[in-house]
Amino acid sequence: MKKTAILSFLFFAALAFAQGIKFEEGSNFKTILAKAKKENKLVFIDAYAVWCGPCKLMVKNIFPLKPVGDYYNANFVNAKIDMEKGEGIDLAKKFNVKVFPTYLFINGDGEEVHRTIGYVEEKDFIQFAMDAGDPNKRLTTLKQKFEKGEKESAFLLNLAELTVYNDTDFSNRVLERYFAAKPEITQDNLQLLFQAMKSTDGAPYKIFTERKADILKIIPEKNLENIEKNVKVNTVMAKAYNTTTKKLDEAYFLAETQKFMTKDEAENLLKRVKASRALKDKDFATYEKITIELNKDTSALSADQLNSLAWNFFENVTTKSSLETAVKWAQESVKKNENYANTDTLANLYNKIGDKKNAKIWAEKSLQLGKAAGEDTADTEKLLKSL
Repeated sequence: MKKTAILSFLFFAALAFAQGIKFEEGSNFKTILAKAKKENKLVFIDAYAVWCGPCKLMVKNIFPLKPVGDYYNANFVNAKIDMEKGEGIDLAKKFNVKVFPTYLFINGDGEEVHRTIGYVEEKDFIQFAMDAGDPNKRLTTLKQKFEKGEKESAFLLNLAELTVYNDTDFSNRVLERYFAAKPEITQDNLQLLFQAMKSTDGAPYKIFTERKADILKIIPEKNLENIEKNVKVNTVMAKAYNTTTKKLDEAYFLAETQKFMTKDEAENLLKRVKASRALKDKDFATYEKITIELNKDTSALSADQLNSLAWNFFENVTTKSSLETAVKWAQESVKKNENYANTDTLANLYNKIGDKKNAKIWAEKSLQLGKAAGEDTADTEKLLKSL
């Protein structure tokens, strides 16, 4: 009986271990490609970033599922690659990965044949893997079909969605053909249009202006004005910022933005742009100074906005007085929405300024909220153990 019980345990443990996607461990991209070519399989790459929320949810909810593992393990050589570290940096450039998660399907010669993005439920996650394995449904084939003149609306909408983030020019051509047929404006095609509308110079913005009357039937005018203003700002920013020298032409930025906003709004926006650039360029002293100046009054900010400010200070600022300001932002975010993320930020900030008592109180509260919400609370548990 005892021996049978042990064997049964081992059997069920083996079953549990077999479930979910098995990712290659410790292999570089070249080795993974060689294995795929030898086994006559495609490579599936989960192109992720460590900070990406949907990436973490896929790891938690979808990758461990047995049907998912059964299909992916049988048909692909699977790899998880951080696109912001090691060889992932060059792979992100090579395959034009701009959003996370991106799912890439690569043949043994290192050529992309299919891709998609975002958090995906089990059924769809398996379906697009099946599409990747079918030469007639791969992205490369769909592009060829488009070039031959395909005009079917569902086909065009799907193709535009697959390429909107990684092949802007092509996606814009697809959308131009799709909207040329004057389809009814819906939430789905409008959302895709907004995603593609990066500047006032491209086809999506032209479509937007032509169909504005129809769009106003489903989008409040004020919301539409804000969307259009953001597109205009992005257009100005693209022309004002030199990516080579990393310099911003402030005079041009102010002159152009004042064509569609007040002088005060333009000057305030310039400060926010400079703060954002400073954070990206790791000029934390400049980021800290401008952000403090911009956020003397935070009453109009949402809980998420306050939490984002507070967390950025926790990660990048060391001045105690500024961290104490960030604690106030975190406290206000918790008052507006007492959730796992906001309480975790508050706990971490208390710990960073040396207030261990309050850090422990809020870490315990955060852990409770996180577990109730099914969040990954590993970092909060680590914080709590250190207090």
